[in-house]
Amino acid sequence: MTKIGFIGLGIMGGPMAANLVKAGFDVAGYNRSQAKVERFVEAGGTGAATVAEAVRDRDVIITCLPDSPDVEEMALGDDGVFAHAREGALFIDMSTIQPATARKIAEAGRARGFGVLDAPISGGERGAIEATLSIMVGGEGVEVETARPVFEAMGKTIVHVGPAGAGQTVKAANQLICAVNIQAVAEAIVFLEANSVDPTTAINALSGGLAGSAVLERRAPSMVERNFQPGFRAELHDKDLRILTAAARDAGVTIPLGTAAAQLMAALVAQGDGKLDNTALLKLVEELSGR
Repeated sequence: MTKIGFIGLGIMGGPMAANLVKAGFDVAGYNRSQAKVERFVEAGGTGAATVAEAVRDRDVIITCLPDSPDVEEMALGDDGVFAHAREGALFIDMSTIQPATARKIAEAGRARGFGVLDAPISGGERGAIEATLSIMVGGEGVEVETARPVFEAMGKTIVHVGPAGAGQTVKAANQLICAVNIQAVAEAIVFLEANSVDPTTAINALSGGLAGSAVLERRAPSMVERNFQPGFRAELHDKDLRILTAAARDAGVTIPLGTAAAQLMAALVAQGDGKLDNTALLKLVEELSGR
């Protein structure tokens, strides 16, 4: 039985780790918040009180953390994964971080005898719960195949997209597309309502045509209801879009729509709505429209 250490049991990591348990893996979970560890234990996992306890003697170590500095410290810090894991273990980071950080961690890990993959995810809380995530994997092909049974317990679409850092680059592109799509749906809903058209009926019509998308199908209903309970917080999408714009600048690429979406998400966060779901861009559109 593959033994897994899972670090980061939040909105995404918690259900992902629980799905690994359901698939029959031996999973030890660690989180700074003890309440989340207790929920994971209730789901059948093994609780770990420290990072060392979570990763010691584990075949695979997975992290799902908020940002690049968190992952870098967790991987490379004095009390981090590489300091306590057994040589030869496979480290998989499923956070969304800077591609350059992913490459740095991969280089450092390989120099110390670890396998390393960057495998960011898309699909939101629902995808994490239902084990239908899209997983974009960067790293060595042999290690991707070794990890495939682990990925298949958490997601439906597992694609090896290239070498170290490529997973994070594809995730940045994903976040660009999602942000622009959410903004477009938000504007469409406000436009429809301003013209006295029932948005729910209109969405049903739009979903069957070229305008149809996962955002329109899965997120528009809650947007119409103004239900912004976080499945993916705006402040995290703001962070992801800052990763995107920095990576685009480094590559010398112009992304006008991506930049506009990043500015709008940053404005939503700046006015105190960062804890809301990223679909709260609708709220911003209404305010800009004086509605």
